[in-house]
Amino acid sequence: MLVEESFSGSDWPFHAALVQRSLVEHTKQLAHLNGELERQMSERQRAEEALRQTEAKYQSIFENAVEGIFQTTPEGRFLNVNPALARMCGYASPELLMQQVTDIGQQLYVNPHRRTEFMAALQDHASVIGFESQIYRQDGEILWVSENTRAVRNEAGELLYYEGTVEDITDRKRSEQALRDSEAKLREQAFQLERTIEELKYTQSQFIQTEKMSSLGQLVAGMAHEINNPVNFIHGNLTHAIQYVEDLLGLVSLMQQEEDRLSPETQDFMADIDLDFILEDLPKLLTSMQMGTNRIRQIILSLRNFSRLDEADMKPVDLHEGLDSTLLILQSRLKPHAAFPGVTIVKEYGNLPPVACYAGQLNQVFMNILSNGIDALEESFHATPLSNRESVTMPTITIRTEIRSDRVFIRIGDNGPGIPEEVQRKLFDPFFTTKPIGKGTGLGLSISYQIVVEKHQGQLECFSSPGQGTEFVISIPLRK
Repeated sequence: MLVEESFSGSDWPFHAALVQRSLVEHTKQLAHLNGELERQMSERQRAEEALRQTEAKYQSIFENAVEGIFQTTPEGRFLNVNPALARMCGYASPELLMQQVTDIGQQLYVNPHRRTEFMAALQDHASVIGFESQIYRQDGEILWVSENTRAVRNEAGELLYYEGTVEDITDRKRSEQALRDSEAKLREQAFQLERTIEELKYTQSQFIQTEKMSSLGQLVAGMAHEINNPVNFIHGNLTHAIQYVEDLLGLVSLMQQEEDRLSPETQDFMADIDLDFILEDLPKLLTSMQMGTNRIRQIILSLRNFSRLDEADMKPVDLHEGLDSTLLILQSRLKPHAAFPGVTIVKEYGNLPPVACYAGQLNQVFMNILSNGIDALEESFHATPLSNRESVTMPTITIRTEIRSDRVFIRIGDNGPGIPEEVQRKLFDPFFTTKPIGKGTGLGLSISYQIVVEKHQGQLECFSSPGQGTEFVISIPLRK
């Protein structure tokens, strides 16, 4: 044999020992490898068991989740859905849902464009959170849902499918809508309450203002009545007094013709009292007294015309008489006083027939507009530097009346500073005033507007430009 030929008898024990050691080493290595293999097999078994447990766990979650879980293709087909989503959509099983819904965008979404928006959002972002839409149940009922979704891609970045969860938020949406409706209702109620309060304040202030005007009318009428009685007494007696004086003057004239028959004492007395002057001046004095009583009677008549307490109903009246009565009431404000040169009144009255109206209320409108005009002219004059006042145009108010078609127009204009546009827009608003506190209530023009528009079915307009003066135009129907 080759072995026997290769080794001598003396070398065999040595080589046998080498072979034995090699066998021992290989046996150890094989045992180690066998143990490592057993360990790996055991770990693999544990890993497989853990994987089975994990799969069972996630399958349980998938099957028993309250939220809907899905996987869909970009084309709009379901790859996988859980029972919760099937129930949410009104289907008996996930398989039935996947079988019958073949185009999610057209079959499920109430607005198919939301599916397109949903895919566009996933194109721009890795995931979409809280994407809300309305979907149809199988029975036609509409639900609100919220989706949390991500796009699943391969290593090359190619889109494989979408997966995510769906939550039914219909109750929440209904609650939110109910809350919005409630808030809107509360806001409307608050607005109505605020409006009612404003109307009450306006009505109260209007009532107070009306009571003031009524009290003023009663006061004016009362004063006119109280003054009228003694004035009529004086005026009536003046007629007799003039006749008596004329008789006495005739007697004195006869006595003068027989002056030489009078006693020296009588002649001296006639010289002391300057009888000739008395004879000349006494008739003039009585005539001026009669003119004065006539003027007082005219004033009293104007005051009574202004108050119009006996004309609560609509009846035909002379509007010019009402304007003149109002001007008479304001006469003291029209006269010059202090440094103010006064206000010139220009009347351009047309030929007006009697107009059916509430005379007392229209007089109140005239009073408010004329008073505001006088205030504006005074403020403008006093705001002018002293050095420039001589060049200021005389403060003037022009009153024009005319008939156009079947309407009467009363124009009251002044040459004052004018009214800015932003103020004009608020002129007839209740409580709006540009006057300092305590000098204006902001009700005059508001009440005037109501009297003209609501009581007389007319119009009250303001035309003004800064530096060009202001004109208020009242137009009312000629007949009721």
